[in-house]
Amino acid sequence: MPPTEASTRSLIELLTRRGLRVAVAESLTGGLVAAELTSVPGASAVVSGGIVAYDTAVKRALLGVDDALLDREGPVHPEVARQMARGVRMALAVDGRPADLGLATTGVAGPDWQGGRPPGTVYLGLSFGDGDGDGDADEAIELALSGDRAEIRRATVLALVEQALRRLGAD
Repeated sequence: MPPTEASTRSLIELLTRRGLRVAVAESLTGGLVAAELTSVPGASAVVSGGIVAYDTAVKRALLGVDDALLDREGPVHPEVARQMARGVRMALAVDGRPADLGLATTGVAGPDWQGGRPPGTVYLGLSFGDGDGDGDADEAIELALSGDRAEIRRATVLALVEQALRRLGAD
């Protein structure tokens, strides 16, 4: 069963109950993840904000994605997704406190291939912890999606919400 608006509501409620904040870094989704999260009433209590890092230079400058990695692999890579998720937690710190959860999207929405990767190649990045590096956990999840550009972007948003729920241990 595909995720629904209920998944997003569940994520916001879970973050609220646990007193956690989330920050989002987006490439192929272009702000759709932030829009999805903030569509839920009360989201302002837990959503720090989002960075649309559509240009690779923004991934470097604002999110701290490694130059050598981007030069070697390009922006569509699992380690890029991980670094985006970690970087947005720091970039959108509130009162010096990094966001507890960083979410990121990078990939190819199409219609054309990018960097030798076909449309539908997507990497989700998740970073969770207190930001001190001790006990923090970063991961990347690869998706192989199909459909047109809008379908790939929407499926990416929904998959990221589901993965965030999974990462936080929601049922």
